[in-house]
Amino acid sequence: MALKLNPIVTLQSHRYPSFALPPVARLRSPKFVVASVLHTGSKEVENLKKPFTPPREVHVQVSHSMPPQKIEIFKNLESWADENILVHLKPVEKCWQPQDFLPDPASEGFHDQVKELRERAKEIPDDYFVVLVGDMVTEEALPTYQTMLNTLDGVRDETGASPTSWARWTRAWTAEENRHGDLLNKYLYLSGRVDMKQIEKTIQYLIGSGMDPRTENNPYLGFIYTSFQERATFISHGNTARHAKEYGDIKLAQICGTIASDEKRHETAYTKIVEKLFEIDPDGTVIAVADMMRKKIAMPAHLMYDGRDDNLFEHFSSVAQRLNVYTAKDYADILEFLVGRWKVEELTGLSGEGRKAQDYVCGLPPRIRRLEERSLSRAKEARVVPFSWIFDREVKV
Repeated sequence: MALKLNPIVTLQSHRYPSFALPPVARLRSPKFVVASVLHTGSKEVENLKKPFTPPREVHVQVSHSMPPQKIEIFKNLESWADENILVHLKPVEKCWQPQDFLPDPASEGFHDQVKELRERAKEIPDDYFVVLVGDMVTEEALPTYQTMLNTLDGVRDETGASPTSWARWTRAWTAEENRHGDLLNKYLYLSGRVDMKQIEKTIQYLIGSGMDPRTENNPYLGFIYTSFQERATFISHGNTARHAKEYGDIKLAQICGTIASDEKRHETAYTKIVEKLFEIDPDGTVIAVADMMRKKIAMPAHLMYDGRDDNLFEHFSSVAQRLNVYTAKDYADILEFLVGRWKVEELTGLSGEGRKAQDYVCGLPPRIRRLEERSLSRAKEARVVPFSWIFDREVKV
């Protein structure tokens, strides 16, 4: 039976660059008032009485689009995942750790090492730091991504310590990814080039707001999404590594390149899962790919906010586009890569709906490129905006 996907999602639209997807929305969330024992009437009391309302949220009606027989597919793939997916994880003792790339605080030469790091950082322009901070904030919202994976029917970690292959993968993947934000955060802290308090607020806002990848509790959609995103982060971190090398900071280039290598390994695992789904259920899988691409792939940090800039994600994305760290072309290239990796064009025996989905997916990359070319030709003159992350210094967007 073909997998029919009928997302029930309502979003308020915002204007974004064509590659910075999807639209952002607002919601008035339930209010949580913090009790205080401070003196009545004090400024601290008034601040504490303000309810926590995430600045960016989305209206989503939960939709379980997986019929029982589809869930059985993932239960039957347990042993396959054990042999084919868990192998893409590294034992902790063989993994790199953030401290491998940073000054050693227990060393007598720690202060000299920090001084050297800061001297190298002085040569790097502000717009690069905006992109590096945005990438770091995205990595630091890791709790949200683990939560998202644990919404997926048939593969979630039911107990928090489940022994299933899917649950073990999610926990270990999270543990490996956790090092990325840690490393970039510590580097930025030591660099002296950024406003750490504003960055820390951005991280807290983002985790509080969550994300909406529009995967509908559906592992077909979930693993298509993660396949795309892991390749996107591989490209983004790889490009920040290239820029760092051009600016003369070989150690920062090594940091970004090492993170990119992790993302590539994770991409391999997720694309392998979708490849297996194409083997078992080509009709349902190609329909799911088309559904995910019609919605457009939401960047994980699309609800980014720093307490000041309502369009922070748009501005960050524009700088990333201008520096060729992550662009609309990359978005099209990723889709084209995945279409080839999964041999979508070669699928046969599809239903009518499946053939329509196949045509749509295979024709989408060139269409995205044409739309972006038109967008660039109509682009207005670049403007500058202040970024709180770099002490409100202005950067072209």
